[in-house]
Amino acid sequence: MGNQQEGYAPVTWDIDTTLIYCDICIREIELGNRPTTYFSKEGWKNLLKHFNECTGITYDRTHLKNKWDQLKKDWKLWKDLL
Repeated sequence: MGNQQEGYAPVTWDIDTTLIYCDICIREIELGNRPTTYFSKEGWKNLLKHFNECTGITYDRTHLKNKWDQLKKDWKLWKDLL
């Protein structure tokens, strides 16, 4: 039905969950797990593990990647406004 894949629950990102995600992303960047514009396989693995542990929410890599892309798009828009 619609764009929702079978077995996937809709993903909701509140401010607290987004901040946790950003903190974990920063940690992985500082550990060198983002050698280019995206995280390495190890970086994604760590991100997924720590995010799911910290939030108690089971998101997959696609959910986290989509959020990364959206945050990046929002940041670029904000940067252009300044």
